Order: sequence, then structure tokens, then C-alpha cells
Amino acid sequence: MSELTEFRKEKDEFFARHPQSPLTPEQRRDFHGLNYFEENAALRLEVKVERFPEQTPMLMQTSTGGTQEYIRYGRFRFQADGQDAELTIYQANYGFFLPFVDSLAGKETYPAGRYLEPEPLPGDRFLVDFNVAYNPYCAYNEMWSCPITPAENRLKAPIRAGERLFHV
Repeated sequence: MSELTEFRKEKDEFFARHPQSPLTPEQRRDFHGLNYFEENAALRLEVKVERFPEQTPMLMQTSTGGTQEYIRYGRFRFQADGQDAELTIYQANYGFFLPFVDSLAGKETYPAGRYLEPEPLPGDRFLVDFNVAYNPYCAYNEMWSCPITPAENRLKAPIRAGERLFHV
């Protein structure tokens, strides 16, 4: 079993049984696992990040009308499905945060976007593995408050990796 397959199995177990699962009791009754794209090695990237000269704070709107503060850390460029793309990485108290919306939003992926926590590497590089891209908890239950992906992280390219739309 691959590391990604094991990770997904553990996540499905958490969603099905853990008291802190974002699923409602009704959703858990019929839950048979999350929907995922097949693993895509081409979307497991080590990227060079161009740090912004000024690490400016910004407020991201949340799905419940509030805001959360992040620092605009830097931007990286990459290719997705043969198209040039770029995304901004944000810094939070807990580490780095990469929300994004791809061209499949609303059809195959969650309309408000998916999230990643890129792993910092030496030399202003990051591991950005779209295979572990996940839906925010508000995709499963509107009681959760989730940051809304900023306009600068809306891609025209599809990202066929990570979690797909949730269906019970």
C-alpha cells in the first residue's frame, strides 16, 4: 500500500468514526469514504518560491462572514495540464497555507476551493503535493468556518489530484 493510499484510508476512518469528524451523524451513516483523484506524480512538485519583498498581513474572508489574518509570503509558478499557472503561499501561525480553486471547481472539485499546507524546504523551496489537496470542513458541514480562496489563487487550469467533490 502506498503512503498516499494509507493516508487516505486513515482520513476516511477519521471521517467515519472520530468524534471531531466534520460529518454530521446523518452523513456518517451513509459514509463510504471520500472521493479522490488517482495519484498524480506530475502534481507532486518541489517549487522555488519568490518571496514577496514585504511580508504584508491580509485578511481572508471566511465562509461564515468572519475574517482570518495571514501573511502573503510568496508566489511560485508551475505547469498544470500543459498550462502555465501561479499561486500565492500564505503564512499563518501554524505554518504555511495554500488555498486554491481550479477550473474543475463546481464540476469535479469543491466550488470554493481546496487547501494544502506546503512543506518548506531549504533555499526558498517548498514541497507542494496536490495529491494531498483537501476540501475544507465547510464542504461537508456549513457549521464550520473556512477561509475563502483569494482571487489571486483561482486557476484556469485543472488540478486533477487530491480530493474531489463530496457526495454522501
